Order: sequence, then structure tokens, then C-alpha cells
Amino acid sequence: MKFVKMSTSFKCTGWALLLACLSAISADAQRIGLGGNTKPTATKEAPAINYADPKEYEVAEVTVSGTQFLDPNSMISISGLKAGDKMRVPGPAISSSIKRMMDFGTLDDVEILATKVEGGKVWLNIHIKERPRLYTVTFSGIRKGERETLNDKVKLIKGRVITPTVIKNTQLVIKKHFMDKGFYNTSVKVVQIPDSTRGQATLNFTIDKGNKVKIDEIIIEGNEAIADSKLKRKLKKTKEKKLWHLFTPSKYIPKTYDEDKEKLIAYYRKNGYRDATIEFDSIQNEGQETIKILMRIEEGPKYFYRSITWSGNYLHTTDRLNIILGLKKGDVYNPEELDKKINGIPGGDVSSLYMDDGYLYFRALPVETSVLKDSIDIEIRIFEGKQATINRIILNGNTKTSDRVVLRELFTLPGQKFSKTELINTQRQLSQMGYFDPEKIQINPIPNQGDGTVDIEYTVEEKPSDQIELSGGWGGYIGFVGTLGLVFNNFSIRNIPNRSTWRPLPSGDGQKLSVRFQANGRQFQTYSLSFSEPWFGGKKPINFGVALTRTVYRITDFASMYTRVAAGRQTFIGSYYNNGITFSLGRRLKEPDRFLVLSHSLSLQRYRLDSLDFFSIGYNNGISNNITFNTTLSRNTLSDFQYPRSGSSFSLSATFTPPYSAFRTRDFSDEQEKFKLVEYHKWMFDASWYATITGKLVLSARAHMGFLGSYGDKVGLSPFGRFIVGGSGLAGQGSFALADQDIIGLRGYGDRKVGPLSPNGSLAGGGGVVYNKFVMELRYPVSLNPQATIFLLGFAEGGNNWGNYQDFNPFDIKRSAGVGARIFMPAFGLLGIDWGYGFDRIQGQNTRSGGQFHFTIGQQIR
Repeated sequence: MKFVKMSTSFKCTGWALLLACLSAISADAQRIGLGGNTKPTATKEAPAINYADPKEYEVAEVTVSGTQFLDPNSMISISGLKAGDKMRVPGPAISSSIKRMMDFGTLDDVEILATKVEGGKVWLNIHIKERPRLYTVTFSGIRKGERETLNDKVKLIKGRVITPTVIKNTQLVIKKHFMDKGFYNTSVKVVQIPDSTRGQATLNFTIDKGNKVKIDEIIIEGNEAIADSKLKRKLKKTKEKKLWHLFTPSKYIPKTYDEDKEKLIAYYRKNGYRDATIEFDSIQNEGQETIKILMRIEEGPKYFYRSITWSGNYLHTTDRLNIILGLKKGDVYNPEELDKKINGIPGGDVSSLYMDDGYLYFRALPVETSVLKDSIDIEIRIFEGKQATINRIILNGNTKTSDRVVLRELFTLPGQKFSKTELINTQRQLSQMGYFDPEKIQINPIPNQGDGTVDIEYTVEEKPSDQIELSGGWGGYIGFVGTLGLVFNNFSIRNIPNRSTWRPLPSGDGQKLSVRFQANGRQFQTYSLSFSEPWFGGKKPINFGVALTRTVYRITDFASMYTRVAAGRQTFIGSYYNNGITFSLGRRLKEPDRFLVLSHSLSLQRYRLDSLDFFSIGYNNGISNNITFNTTLSRNTLSDFQYPRSGSSFSLSATFTPPYSAFRTRDFSDEQEKFKLVEYHKWMFDASWYATITGKLVLSARAHMGFLGSYGDKVGLSPFGRFIVGGSGLAGQGSFALADQDIIGLRGYGDRKVGPLSPNGSLAGGGGVVYNKFVMELRYPVSLNPQATIFLLGFAEGGNNWGNYQDFNPFDIKRSAGVGARIFMPAFGLLGIDWGYGFDRIQGQNTRSGGQFHFTIGQQIR
């Protein structure tokens, strides 16, 4: 006999359904076995229950039927019913038991049956219907790619119990996904397809995205101090439907709109409108595809500082704190600027004044003590605390780079006083190492107030730093040149015997090993092998390096090209050979700051010309020896190597050969004797500066110049060591370069085409003796993932190259502008493509240079 039933539709309503027909047990009840359904079994008829006169019964037995996945004993436990219990019938015990079981969340229906009543005892059977379990999820009404995206977002696990909450939450996830893409009217319907044999079901979500909802108009009211146009610009991602909004679509996304409203109010407060609020805003449908946004702003008065006072400052005077704060009476009240001047400008805020001296526990709280009309009094309450000393350095995440390599680059060492500025400098230094993802470097000071110390935890994430260069480039008159290069930026000689550190070569000690080969068949070949140790001796930042190079360049007899091809041989009419070795030694300086590096190098090179007038000056045959000493002073504070957002770098270098002509008395009319010993002095300056304009948009400004000089008139300006300007710059200094040339790119013009030209169109005298170049770029990242850093750029640049100082005019530059893109992949280095338009004519041309594409390989120096 059935006497209680509750289901997901809440069929049980009151005591009338608790005991339906206890008096007719034998006629209506079914006995359900524990392992499956069984046929009904007749029982003795029980006496009728008088609902007006409840009686107490003792539970003789409790059984469960209808289970598929759930354990019957667990169901009995959850019900709270057990043999020996005494309950009044009718009474609250049965309804409470059903409620507990339905609250369990996995049941679709619960019925309690009295299978037998005898004397004062009752036999109970709990018949349950389990909710189906998920078999799979399908989507209809959308494209295949969208279905794959939703599978990643929904993440419903097979076998999960299907509940109304699960279905509702999934619908909300789907709607939010499409609303974030501008489909504001998305509807999601669900169909549950049961499989009763397995107790499972498939959920099919039918999605109707509708059309993207565009913002037809934004109406702002109540603003008097700030114009509509300025306020609309502050709604960065909420734009009206206009033709010029190419990069900021006008789709309506509620979450983005809420964020933009906060930015708008923040802009008001930055301008002194402390009480500004959005009084109300509303969305009006203009149809299925467009909406109108209405917004009313309550600006309130514009506030100014009336007075700024300090309290709690004992270490530093009020006058000194006021100078650092840089605010005075009458300035516009801007809480954001005030917070930056107290806590947000490393090395230039109030907190740095204290924290750079070890006062880690320093706090400064600005409090509005008085607000009168449009004037505000501010009291900055200071808690200075006590000095903290660095106790331990904790390193996490450097799975490839050894601890000692990371620790030697830190500016925070145990035993030193805590310094906020040094923490920022350390973060920059770790980014510049090139071994770790700059976006994931974390610094966590762990104060120990009990003993006045602090532990500093650095967490880094290794990124691939080794490179394989397999590429091709156009080398001007050299033609197409293929390149194969291997660069190991975290090499380790010490770990050569340790096979576990080979990835694929021994790594972890920060040394650099580079092998490079370039060739255009037998016509042009260059080989290089270099090694550098940044901490020579292991105790100080002294960089030692050695590099070996060999270059072979041959001129082909093009007049007999078809004959030699048919004969299967190649004829050369001239050749150039260069063998060189370079030793370098550099050191990081301490004064005036540790970002300065002074480096020196000694280079020995031997050139041989064989029937080749390489410089177009009549020097066809001979051997030239070049011994140069270079000294370079550089400073680098860039925030990142691949995509710097702030900082600067500069380099000033001077290269000298011995002044042989001062000691030689021979007649230099013979070109072979004249250039037997190469002599010149060369000065070069490179500077770059980066600043974030807004968000991720970065401005880059660069300047480069070089001068080649002689020691006197006996030899004059050397044909060696000159400047080659124009085109992509190829892969930077030294690539495709001959005779100690420096290659400088100038987009919008042909490779090697800017400068003095000989009658045959090649660079006269081997290139220019003085050049300058100026660049402005706007950069925006597409991806900052260390596996593929991609950014777009727009540029304007100008430069020129002169063959003598009489013609030198720094204002006579060849101008160009254009756009480009860069992609950095650890395995291949930096690849780039630019389109530049040259606005000026160069020597040998009667028209503007016009538009040209340029491909670059490697990090550009100039």
C-alpha cells in the first residue's frame, strides 16, 4: 500500500499524501526487491488507519527499491528511518524523511510504501527514482568551431547527475559566452534525451545566437564640466556604431559596459570631481540589432587641496616629505595621483624614501580631515615602524637555470637592508636575463616582525631561450643567402659531464655558445663560432668572450654564365677572404649606478683581395691586417628584452687601430702598401627610449649615428670599417657585412642604396664615413606569450649616409614611414616584415623611392 510520495514536482502536499491508504496494504502495495523489480506479493489486509485518531507504530523493517547506482543502505541512512523506531501515523516523521532524501540532490522521485501492518508494527519500503546521469553533451544551431569552444567552457563530466541546477548553470555559461561576443539576445533551449536502459541521458543545447547587438547611440546628460566627446573616449570598449571605429567594434557587452562606467567615474575623480556618480543609466532596444544607451551623470563640485599636513613622521622632516610629494595648496584633488606619489613611483615616491632605507613596515594613510565647499584638507598619517634586514632568499621555478646563476643577478642579498627600489631593479634584471617569462616573475616579501627581518621569495617560470636560425635573406649584390645558426643562451661548460643537464646541450650556467653558417653556394660563405661567460671567475659580473670568424666572397664571371652552366663548372674572376678572432672583456660598474657596463675588445683580422676591386678605388690585390681595440660604455634599463614597455638604453663606442702612418715613412702611392696595415678610428652612438602611452600601446624613440675618422692625410679615410645604409638592415651588425662594415637599415629604401654611389650603382669607396638615423615607432602586442611574442608597429624614420665630411648635413635625411609586424619564437629568434614608403630620392634615382617590403631576421641593433 502506497502512503507517501514526493517527487521533483513536489507531489506530496500535506499530511493527506503521507499515508494514502494504509488500510488497503495487501491490495495496492508492490514489494520491490533490492536487486531489481519483483512481482507484487499479497499480504494480509491491515486494519484501517483513522486519520482523526493517529496511532503510534513501531517500524519493523525498512527496505529500498528502485536503485541503479546508489547504495540502498546509504539511502536508508539518509532517510533517518530504522527498525525499532516508533512513530505516530499520521505524523511528521515520514515527511521529514522524504525531505531529507530529496535534499540529497540525486533523486527524481521518492515514495514510501507500507508493505505490511501487523499489530503495532509496520513494514516500510522506500521506492526511489534516481535522476539520470550524463552520457554526453551536444550543441546545435552553431558552427563546428563554436561547438569546440563551448566544449572547453562547459566542462560537464560524463556520469554527473543531471539536476535542474546543472542545466540552468550550463545555460547561463553558454549565454554569457555569446553575450561577451556581442550576441545580447542569445537564447538557449535544452532537450534531455533519456537512455532508460543505462540510467543515462544526453543533454542537447539548442542555441539561437541572434544577431550581434550594436550600440546605435550613447546619450550622456548632466555633464557640464567635461564634454560628451571626452567622456565617450573614456568608454574604451563601449563605442557608438561609427565608420571610423574600425579597431573598437560597437557591440554591446554588459560586463565591458560596467567596466567602462567605472573608468568614466575614475576619470572624473582624477579631474577633481570627487562626488561624481552615474545617477542612472538605461538600455533601450532600437530593434533586434541595435540599442541606445542613456546615461545621466551627477558631477558635483570640483575639489582642490586646501592644506596637506603630516603626522607620525620622525625620520624625515615635513618639508622634505612635501618636496617628494610634489603637491601644494590649490592643486586639483586627485586621489589616484596622491596614492601614486605616496606608494606608486619606485624610487620617486614617499614609500621609497622609507623602504629604500629598510623601513619595510612603513605605512602612510591619507585622511580627509575637512571638506569645505570645494576645498579639502588632507592629513597623511605615517607609521614608520622599524628597519628590516633581509634574512633569506627563496627561489622557485628555476628548473633549468642553476640557483647560483639567478642569485648572482639579484640586488637584494641576505644581510642588507630591505629596499623597495632594489626589488624593482631585481625584477627588471631577471627579465633581461632572457631565461624567464617576464610576465610571470613574482616577488613576495615575507616579513618576520618578531626579529625585524624579511625573507624574499622569487618565483620564476623558465622559457625556451635557445634558438635555431634557419632562414634566407637578400644580401644586395651578394644575392640570396641562406643561414643556419644555433644559439645556446644558457650553456654550461661545467655540466658537460653531467648528462642530466643536456637540453639538448649542457645548460644552466648562463654562458652563451653560438655557431652560425651563411652561404650562397661557393660565391659567399661565412662561418662564426663564439662563446661568452658573463661571470668570468664566478665572483664578479665580468663578461669574457671569444669569437672566431671566416668569410669568403667570390665574384662570378656572369659573362660566361651560360657556358659554365652547360659545362658543369663555375668560373670566378675575383675573391675576398677574411679570417678573424676577437677577445672581449666587460664589467658592470657600480657608479654612478649598476646599470652601466664598460666593455673592451681586441680584434685581429686579416683580409685578402684577389683580383677584386671590392671598394671601387683600384685596390684589387693584396693583404690587409686590421688590429682594433674597442671600448664601449652602455646603460640598459629596459623592462624586457623582447617587448620593452619602459626604460632606455644607450651605447657609446670608440674603435681604434694603431696609428701606423705616424711611424711609417714609405710612399703610400701603392694601394697594396697603403692598406697593408688598416688604420682608422670609429665612433658610434646608439640610444633608445620606451614609454607606455596607454594600456599596452608603447612608444619607441631611437637615435643612431656613426663617424669614421683618420689619423692624418697620408692614408686618409680608410675604405675599411665604413657604414652601409638602406633596406632592412638584414639581421643587424655583421650579417652579410664585409671589410668590418656596419650595416644600418632604413626602411622604404633599397638595400645598401643610401649613400655615395659609384657609376656602376654600388657604394662608392665601400660605404659612408658618417651616418645618422632617427626612428619613432608605435608598438602594440598581439600576444605576449613567451612561446610566440607578436606585436604590430607603425614607424616614421629618417637617415642618411655621407662619403665625406664636406657633404655632411645632419638635417639632410631620407624620410620614410610605414607599418610592420614582429614575431619572436624561442626556436627561431625574431622575425619581421615591414612595408615602408620612402618619400625622398636617393643618388642615382629621379623619383621617390616609393613603397617597399622588407624582411628582417634577428634582433635589430640599428
